[in-house]
Amino acid sequence: MSIQTVILAAGMGTRLGRELPKSLTPLSDGRTIMQQQHDNIRAAFGAAARITTVVGYRAETIIDAFPDAGYVHNERYDQTNTSKSLLRALTATGRGGVLWMNGDVVFDPRVLGRAIAHIEAEQSFVTVDTAQVSDEEVKYTLDAHGFVAELSKTVANGVGEAVGINYISRHDKRALIQHLQRVDDQDYFERGLELAIAESGVRVAAMDISDLYAVEVDFAEDLERANRVLS
Repeated sequence: MSIQTVILAAGMGTRLGRELPKSLTPLSDGRTIMQQQHDNIRAAFGAAARITTVVGYRAETIIDAFPDAGYVHNERYDQTNTSKSLLRALTATGRGGVLWMNGDVVFDPRVLGRAIAHIEAEQSFVTVDTAQVSDEEVKYTLDAHGFVAELSKTVANGVGEAVGINYISRHDKRALIQHLQRVDDQDYFERGLELAIAESGVRVAAMDISDLYAVEVDFAEDLERANRVLS
């Protein structure tokens, strides 16, 4: 299937303490984090899938590594967060729906296979893990109809964690863009989604992948965990 995908990879990734962008971090299987993302996208959606990467910090190193991808530049990468990177990507990808992911997620290839039904139905979603709920991660709650109600790191009594892989349908895209324009520069993109849900009536499903793996690599111990699941 033909689909527009976006990888958010503009940040400096200082918590991991590496010179290169975090998405170029080598994994135990010989690939980088971003290479396994490209491989997973191609495996699920085929060669026709369009990959657009938002770059900022040391952009040239990512572009050199993946010259066939499309690129959007966030020149203010050191002053803004993922909300503004995603805003740049959504405004550059036309009217269709967009699947996007953080550039530091190591995940089971079957995650995107599970997403196909939602994408074909034009159902916006966030990918979630209900196996654990950490205070440091983005958490969520559900409304009476089973859709996402709250989505942030400060959610109380969260029922699971968001893992950084998401889809906005073509019907909901305009509303999300409008709310991403409103949020603060330092907000995560989840704030835009939360406002779109609360103020524009966007319905976002929670796609549970608790039986699969997805690791956001922020710290050295996260990288160790990602390498364990790959081995």
